[in-house]
Amino acid sequence: MASQTELSPFSRRSFLQVTSAAVACQMLSEHVLAQVVRGQVSFPENAVRINSNENPLGPCQAARDAVTAILPKCGRYNFNLTEEVVKTFAEQQGLKPEYILAYPGSTPPLYYGVAAFTSPKASFVIAEPGYEAGAGAAKAVGARVVNVPLTKTWAHDVKGMLAAGPDAGLFYVCTPNNPTGTLTSHEDVEYLVDHKPKGSVVMVDEAYIHFSDAPSCIDMVKADKDVIVLRTFSKIYGMAGLRCGLAIARPDLLNRINAYGGMDPMPVTANAAALASLREANLVPERKAVNTRVREATFAWLSKNGYTYTPSVSNCFMLKAGKPAKEVIGGMAKQNVFIGRPWPSMPDWVRITVGTQAEMEQFQTAFQNFMSGKVVGRIYDPLLERNLDGAVRLA
Repeated sequence: MASQTELSPFSRRSFLQVTSAAVACQMLSEHVLAQVVRGQVSFPENAVRINSNENPLGPCQAARDAVTAILPKCGRYNFNLTEEVVKTFAEQQGLKPEYILAYPGSTPPLYYGVAAFTSPKASFVIAEPGYEAGAGAAKAVGARVVNVPLTKTWAHDVKGMLAAGPDAGLFYVCTPNNPTGTLTSHEDVEYLVDHKPKGSVVMVDEAYIHFSDAPSCIDMVKADKDVIVLRTFSKIYGMAGLRCGLAIARPDLLNRINAYGGMDPMPVTANAAALASLREANLVPERKAVNTRVREATFAWLSKNGYTYTPSVSNCFMLKAGKPAKEVIGGMAKQNVFIGRPWPSMPDWVRITVGTQAEMEQFQTAFQNFMSGKVVGRIYDPLLERNLDGAVRLA
């Protein structure tokens, strides 16, 4: 019988099939699944898409040029490019290459990590509101999902997570958090790591770390702690559609994750774009400055008009409408502005992604129209937008 770290190809295949089916059934109702079969909802021309934490700037020019140049070689796997991405990132972070694994985005190692470290006897502990993908994977493997509310300052309640999950296999901390865009301090994550149950692991999702001034938790990986850090090129690097991410941890922890992922070659174009992006020294600070400027201008407008929002340091935030979120989403969609989904614990809040300045100005007009009653949300036939960031029903 295969061990947890040495699964057969059949076991990996079965896990992926079960996970996909289970997550779909948990997130989508029967009639919405039928809509998925008919195809994803198309966006109208010139739609303002501030709903999925994507970067409106797209890949940088160097990444675009690298993709164009590599296209003739895409008939082969080119494993050396993945090795070069890992090597470059390792050198920049002061890590050994064996502490890094590349994946098509940070979602696969999240799923594999949940499968590797949780079970019916080892729970999955997450913040509420938080990024729900890991919870779906945990349910698929029969693990108990423990949701712990964020603190009054919108940080992960690490002491509450420890108290609620004495049987935890995996503690998941997304900082800056999706959907609130708020930070959990490095000190709090350290406390969680130092006081967690023996044998459990802390996974720190740093998908949005580049938008903030917060220190990374990679230092805990360097110290060989029971920590897995996730990174992605989908956000500040603008590569959501190209798919490249990294799992950073001790080799023994990565081996357990990789037992579920197996050998899955990285897209050649993603490797080329990621490598070019890493080599652009000014890319992250320049894009961080752009996002900060637009976000703070949006916050100034919201404050001026008396609206409440989370104190985000990221590229997304939660906005309190004081009305059912589905009505807000529908009313905004009528104006060609597509915003993020609601969370069960915040039924009258919606998530907003920071777009371009022009897009945020369109958002402001549309939101004011809805809140003043000029535009009324109504019940539509079920419309679904489904992507790696979750599912939204505009109904």
